[in-house]
Formats: sequence, C-alpha cells, structure tokens
Amino acid sequence: MRFLLRPGWIAFVVAVLAFAVACYTLLAPWQFDRESERSAQSRAIATADATPAVGFDTLVPPGTAIGADDQWRRVTLTGSFDRAAETLVRLRVVDGAPAFEVLTPLRLTDGRTVVVNRGSVPAADRGAVPDYAAAPAGPVTVEGRLRLDETDPQGRPPLVENGTRQVYVSDSRSVAAATGLTPVEGVVVLEAGQPGVLDPIPVEPVGGGAPFSNFSYALQWLTFGAVALVALVLFIRLELLQRSGKREKAGSLRDQLSGRDGFGDEPVPADRAADRADDSAPGTTRDAAAGSGPGSG
Repeated sequence: MRFLLRPGWIAFVVAVLAFAVACYTLLAPWQFDRESERSAQSRAIATADATPAVGFDTLVPPGTAIGADDQWRRVTLTGSFDRAAETLVRLRVVDGAPAFEVLTPLRLTDGRTVVVNRGSVPAADRGAVPDYAAAPAGPVTVEGRLRLDETDPQGRPPLVENGTRQVYVSDSRSVAAATGLTPVEGVVVLEAGQPGVLDPIPVEPVGGGAPFSNFSYALQWLTFGAVALVALVLFIRLELLQRSGKREKAGSLRDQLSGRDGFGDEPVPADRAADRADDSAPGTTRDAAAGSGPGSG
C-alpha cells in the first residue's frame, strides 16, 4: 500500500478525513444546537400564549432592559407614538417579496421610550418605500410581545434614503443611533388588531423552518461523514484490486510469450497421438530414421 504515500493520495485521504471530522465535530453539532434553540423558543412561545398579558413595567421595571427570559411574553403599554422618530427596517422579505418593517417609538406614561415594531409593508417598485398608515396620534394602549434586539453581523450604520430614516435590523440601539433617543433596550412587536398595527410580524422561532428540520440536517451531516469514510475505503480497495490485476496480466503475458501456458498449440488428432505414443516406446525407431530409399535392406 505504498501508493498511499503519493502526494495525490495523501491529499485525497486528508480531505476525506477532514470532511468527516468536520461533519461529526462541527456541522452536525451545530445543527443539533440550532434544533435545541428552536425547541426552547417554541416552548417559550407556547408558554407565552398560555399566559395573560401583563403591564410592561411588570416585566421591565424602570432602569432595566428586555431580558432573554421574558422574550415572547405579552405585555400592554400605554403612551403616545413618536411619529417623527419613525424608522424603517430595510431589506426584509415577507412571503417571498421585498418589504419594510416599521419601528415607531412609543413614549410611555412613566417617561420611558419603547421601540414598537408595528409590522411590515410590501416595498413599492424598485424597492421604494410605499405609502402606509401612520401611527395613531394621542394616547393609546397597545398589546405586543417582548423581543430582544437583533444584531446586524455587518454592523451597518443607519441611513436616510429619499427622506426616510432606515436601519438594517429591528434593533432599539439602531433606532437610538438614528434618532438620538434613548429607548429601552429591546423591541415590542404589536399583535394583530392593535392600534397602529400594519401586517403583523409572525410569531415563530428565530430562523423559522419546520419542526425538526435542523435535526434532520444534523442526521444528514452524520450520514455524509459516514459515506465519505466508506467511499475512502472502497477507493483504496479498488486501487489494490487494480494493481493486483495488473500483476496477474503481466505474468500471463510472460507465460504466453514463453509458451509455458500452451497458448497457440494446435489440437493433435487421436491417431497421431497414438503414433506419437508408439514412437516414444523403448526399442522403436521412426520410419524416416530407418530409411526407405533404393538399396536399403
């Protein structure tokens, strides 16, 4: 098996082993973790659905932020929308089409400001901001769900496009940077039927997807790793068989050239075979050797 020491085979073996190790130590565990997170979020949503809404200050007292343990809980808020500080979340997709989400700060009666996600609106032609219903003026009481701030992996700053203030994620910190306000960290997503709501944001685990989808992906990575190892063994075995077959062919060719295998001999008739047997008997001579011409005798 010295062929395994060739550069091509070394690279092939290393690549297969690295892929298998990645499947079992990185890719499959990552999907298992995502499935665990998704299951935990589904349980939290189910618990929140079964729990009546409470006042915002009950779960988020003054001086605190929306916490991970309270995410998805339903709360009621009373205050007035700050329509001048409204900010849109760009580059969203709803039902396969581009859309915007509308973030409108709500000034509570206790003086704090909370970023309220009023829902989404479909983008106009070429991704332009469409006309949509304004937030109601004056005091309102609304019900929504607590959500944590999203994080933009690219850290893109807010911008103003065609006179509209825009950010890239549903994030109170981005709204603060865009407006100069100091809202409570976190976002409240309005429920359907609430004053000022647009197209409500679906209540589903982060990332969406069908139940157990990440679990099936994890099983697929485990299968891919096993298949890669089996394929490596089969390739090595195939190479060994090919090399063994070449040696056998080389030996057969040498035997044919030397005549040791009888290849090319014509079949001998039965009567001639008998004559050959008699000629080879002790004390006998061939007729040709005894002579038959004139004067013989």
